[in-house]
Amino acid sequence: MAKKDTAGKPAIRSPIVSVLGHVDHGKSSILDAIRGTDILSTEAGAITQAIGASIIPLDIIKTKCGDLLKALNMEFTIPGLLFIDTPGHAAFTTLRKRGGSLADIAILAVDMNEGFKPQTIEAIEILKAAKTPFIIAANKMDLIPGYRKKHDALLADINAQDEQVKAKIDTKLYELLGQFHERFQMNVERFDRVDDYTKQLAIVPCSALKNHGIAELLMVLAGLAQKYFEEKLQIEVSGPAKGTILEVKESQGLGLTADVIIYDGTLQRNDTIVIAGLNEPIVTKVRALLEPNPLAEMRDKKAKFKPVQQAVAATGVKIAAPDMEGALPGMPLMGANTPEEITTAKAAVMAELDEMAVETEEHGIIIKADTLGSLEALSTLLKEEGIPIRKATVGPVSKKDIADAESNIEQDPLTAVILGFNIPEAASTENVKVFTDPVIYKLIDNFTDWKKAETEKKEKSAMDELTAICKVEVLANCIFRQSGPAVVGVEVLAGALKKGTLLMKLDGTRLTTVKEIQQESKSIAKADKGFQVAISLPSVTVGRHLDEHDVFITDLDEPSFRSYKEHKDLLSAEQKELLKQIAEIKRKQHPVWGI
Repeated sequence: MAKKDTAGKPAIRSPIVSVLGHVDHGKSSILDAIRGTDILSTEAGAITQAIGASIIPLDIIKTKCGDLLKALNMEFTIPGLLFIDTPGHAAFTTLRKRGGSLADIAILAVDMNEGFKPQTIEAIEILKAAKTPFIIAANKMDLIPGYRKKHDALLADINAQDEQVKAKIDTKLYELLGQFHERFQMNVERFDRVDDYTKQLAIVPCSALKNHGIAELLMVLAGLAQKYFEEKLQIEVSGPAKGTILEVKESQGLGLTADVIIYDGTLQRNDTIVIAGLNEPIVTKVRALLEPNPLAEMRDKKAKFKPVQQAVAATGVKIAAPDMEGALPGMPLMGANTPEEITTAKAAVMAELDEMAVETEEHGIIIKADTLGSLEALSTLLKEEGIPIRKATVGPVSKKDIADAESNIEQDPLTAVILGFNIPEAASTENVKVFTDPVIYKLIDNFTDWKKAETEKKEKSAMDELTAICKVEVLANCIFRQSGPAVVGVEVLAGALKKGTLLMKLDGTRLTTVKEIQQESKSIAKADKGFQVAISLPSVTVGRHLDEHDVFITDLDEPSFRSYKEHKDLLSAEQKELLKQIAEIKRKQHPVWGI
């Protein structure tokens, strides 16, 4: 039950917002533009930077948006917006809490001049998998040729541009709209033209570098959050904290610490916390709650922190506590202070962990990732590619992972593979191939490219082991020896002639095996189509068994014929025609030959 305020209305937390997109498309610039709104202000309600998060109060949003928010004609009850700011990859968007994604809504940054890039597509797939609603920031409008900012208000500014520039902006936006529709069947429209936000995605043209269109972006975010998420954002302020771990690391003078987003309740110093462990819950006591000093760079190892007595949802905070060795990014966390609450919290965090567990199969590859959210993202994209997963765990590649992957060799050597997303590099072994990358699409591409190459290599090897098939013609005036063995000149009409090839006549009569092949007095192992070579044929007499202009074809056995059929996708049209001729010859005597 959500706590009521003095007016009898439920307490509302700030919506949690994430920003993601392709590298260099402006994720960081958009966050900087939003955070930079009043970052130096010392007035009440200024932006607060907590661990892995930036809290933008509603007062600042109203100041930045001005009349834009008034035009929405709605009463705002959200306290502001909480932007998640974590290291690593966009897959942090899939960090989970019970019942869905940690992020309530996301901004997808797309360079309007470049359009979709691999990470753009990947980000959309991640957002779809996490069922996270999002809006699109069509960034870098300032790079449109001829563009000059003429108004502070975005729409007035676009309308004031030269017709050529205005047309170029429209073209770039419609190209983006087309890409969304073509690839994802998504209905996207410019934010001021959206009729129904439940059926259409809003796109906001902007320039993070010039801090232009950011007010409109904030306006759409705040409006959507207020209109559609109010019930979802109700919290029990005085209740035990619920959170998700963003990062676990050693902090100087504090030991192992966890950066946590608190999305419900309140966490206080000396509270007992329960964290989901991979095998069992971790129960420990908060020794310290810390926030960085104002304007401190949170990722700076030299950053100084100040202790606080409590952290109220929704916010980010650094937690120092003993016995957190089993805590990993993505793990759920709950506050609990009585034996009954601890028992309930243990069951709840492990149930939440079970919800987030990646579905595995009896056979498949092994995957690793830095967080549970990342693991889910990787799993989802692999399944879309039809790649089975046998084991999925958080953390670096271990000796046990190598051993588990190695056990796949007998079943399928191409699944003796470990894919590691956003984790430390690990070396492949003689039997296990290890791929690591901080970008999912590169990781999957590298694996699929390797698998394709290995498959082709294996198939080529299998083809090389098959009996060569060919058709040859005895050349006129090229009888070099009549018998013992006969040596004649031939031209390879089709296929490839190899030493040891068994030849037959076109009526199915067996001739003999090619003992030697020579070209210009040098022995060769193989002669391809068009080659004219001398061949030695034991147990054959010219004039009795063969003559000039006679044509012979490979005398193939049934097992080899069936092997060729198994690899029919690798055969050329010429090889297929040769096999067809061989089968026709053989079936005149044995109607079901090779079937």
